[in-house]
Amino acid sequence: MHDIELILTLTYGLTAAVILGYISHRIGLSPIVGYLVAGVVVGPNTPGFVADRALAEQLAEIGVILLMFGVGLHFRIEELLAVRRIALPGAIFQSLLATALGTIVALGLGWGWSGGLVFGLALSVASTVVLTRVLSDFNELHTPVGHIAVGWLVVEDLFTVLVLVLLPPLVSHSGGLGWSILFAVLKILGLVVLGVPIGGQVIPWILKKVTDTGSRELFTLTVLVIALGIAVGSSLLFGVSMALGAFLAGTIVGRSDFSLRAATDALPMRDAFAVLFFVSVGMLFDPGYLLQAPGILLLTLAVVLLGKPLAAITIVLLLGYPVRVAFAVAVALAQIGEFSFILASLGTSLKVLPPGANNALVAASIVSIALNPLLYRLVTPAEKWAARKPKVWKFLTSKARKPEGNNPPQEEEVDARYRAVVVGYGPVGRTLVDLLKDNGIVATVIEMNLETVQKLRNAGIQAVYGDANHIQTLKEAGVDRAANIILSSSGLTGAEEVVRLARQLNPEIRVLARSAYLRERPGLLKAGADEVYAGEGEVALAMTESVLRDLGVGPEYIDRERNRVRTELIGESPSEIPVEKKDFAAGK
Repeated sequence: MHDIELILTLTYGLTAAVILGYISHRIGLSPIVGYLVAGVVVGPNTPGFVADRALAEQLAEIGVILLMFGVGLHFRIEELLAVRRIALPGAIFQSLLATALGTIVALGLGWGWSGGLVFGLALSVASTVVLTRVLSDFNELHTPVGHIAVGWLVVEDLFTVLVLVLLPPLVSHSGGLGWSILFAVLKILGLVVLGVPIGGQVIPWILKKVTDTGSRELFTLTVLVIALGIAVGSSLLFGVSMALGAFLAGTIVGRSDFSLRAATDALPMRDAFAVLFFVSVGMLFDPGYLLQAPGILLLTLAVVLLGKPLAAITIVLLLGYPVRVAFAVAVALAQIGEFSFILASLGTSLKVLPPGANNALVAASIVSIALNPLLYRLVTPAEKWAARKPKVWKFLTSKARKPEGNNPPQEEEVDARYRAVVVGYGPVGRTLVDLLKDNGIVATVIEMNLETVQKLRNAGIQAVYGDANHIQTLKEAGVDRAANIILSSSGLTGAEEVVRLARQLNPEIRVLARSAYLRERPGLLKAGADEVYAGEGEVALAMTESVLRDLGVGPEYIDRERNRVRTELIGESPSEIPVEKKDFAAGK
């Protein structure tokens, strides 16, 4: 019976998530909105099928671990240091203000100080998924706005990780609050001191051994075992949260050469479990409760959509950044998401948050996530409106100056015409890279052989270790900034998918593909390749040309016969060569 309940919960929960997530995406909202609504649909507070919430929460726990592993995997201390002068004070100021406002709201509702602090902290942290999605949609991810917002969010995430670790001893301090906090900090330090050096040596060694087997599924399984194993081990051995252990595991893998492949190969499973996490959160939502107490939702939205943005605008302007940057960063952070629910789930398990808090958070999340891209479109009009009001503009720009050292170092920009991405570094790929380099074209190689990638990097050639079938690998290689992508390997698995993803990232890119057989050519062309060079066809053309040249046939006749062979084998129309028919046998 338990197995049937598990299967039904997975089937109905994920089916509802797929349908509603797709609808959300089609109408321009984040799929997270659909996942949360899916939880409401299969939850106990709406008619129809009711999923097993206990099972959903157990599966969601895996989603939390993998989400935290992903955060650690993408954490780069360099990115944080590049914008530290604004990200650190900005995130701290906004988090403190949002926490204070949330606490005031909770105290007014009679939830107590502990519940108020947890509620306020949950309102203070924005969704990484939503923020990066919005910035990407508006082409702001790699601009100063994007760097500041992402750095700001990294500080919030780190702060949340610390809260997740310290919250249990803060709530249940049987031996004194000070000693509880000190003991928790010592356990964290012990985990980091022992885990980072040992894990930094052992984990890459394990992944290298697994990579040498050539088995993709074994690599995926190993990454998942590392994430779950360190999370569980951290909890059992050091008494810290599994979330912190998963974050630490992610940072260790992220510092190795396997970071990109781990993100592309292993973390799609994270997305599936993360969906279950959002569904389980939605199951907690009771629409009837908000109808009875709509003021809770309004107050919560006031903190998220007014308090947090005003705090962000204030600190960004005080630090001397332009008005548009202040507006854009403020709007991008005016939402709550996955970390809010993780904090709320912990608060509920510790019995410091009432059911009303979860209802308010889920409802505020749905509304704020839905409004976020719409509000972001108003950033430029808002700046123009402010510019037309002399007093308002003078007030907003009174502290404006060009901050020194706040922007991350930018790499030397290369014209897209002189950028190319080469997939595979076999004999053909090696020759192409050399020729491109000789002609002043910067080539980035995508290769699945780690030793090859390391040798290329040592030789000063840009190389990415990862699978070209994943869009993140293509982004890392700079497909969105390149003029050409060349699939140099004839045995490339999923070549058509690589072509489609390249076209998705950069519709203007020229795609040159190599295939072993002529039958593969139509599929590659249909996927979006500009030119496809099939081994069978090129061999036939080369042999035909060799035979004709050996017979002493003139170049014009050779060109005509080459075009005829190309038409018969490949299907291309021959070039019109205005020559008279000659006597082949005579070689005239």
